[in-house]
Amino acid sequence: MGRSSSKPKKQPSRVTEQDKAVLQLKQQRDKLRQYQKKIHVQIEKDRQVAKQLLHDGKKSKAKLMLRKKRFQESLIEKTDGQLENIEQMVHDLEFSQIEAKVFEGLKKGNESLKKLHEIMSIEDVEKLMDETQESIEYQKEIDDLLAGGLTEDDEEDVLAELDELTKQDMALPDVPTDELPEIQKEKEKKRAQREERQAEMVPAS
Repeated sequence: MGRSSSKPKKQPSRVTEQDKAVLQLKQQRDKLRQYQKKIHVQIEKDRQVAKQLLHDGKKSKAKLMLRKKRFQESLIEKTDGQLENIEQMVHDLEFSQIEAKVFEGLKKGNESLKKLHEIMSIEDVEKLMDETQESIEYQKEIDDLLAGGLTEDDEEDVLAELDELTKQDMALPDVPTDELPEIQKEKEKKRAQREERQAEMVPAS
């Protein structure tokens, strides 16, 4: 059995119908411009021919050539109007594409805002703002204190508390320097045992 090969899926084209329409209009515009250039060249030739015929005394033929030239000029005027219409259509289509992209961006932005509003209500925002303001004010009070911004009442309170702590420190009993009786007895017992061991180690004479 032969191995079946799966063809890769064709990616969807990003070219929209509006893009195709704009491209076709621009191609038509370019063709009209080329046509105008061709007519301008022909008009100049007809003018030179009419001038030469008039110089040769062929007035009727010169007049006929000038009529032809005038007809060519009328074609230029018509193509000018067509070019203006095409340019306007191209502008309108391109601008509509921009508007569609802007609308899509606004739509996505609005959806994102709705999701944010579902997560965080107005009450939550107000509460957060109040807490933030309280924290800022509290920190400002600390900064003022550290910066020496105490009032006279604050200074008096600090001095009064310092005096109270000083009095408490002076009222504390002195720390005893003598050892406790239990510790003294334990030391004497260990010293007696040490002297007894040393006496046993001395040989009898």
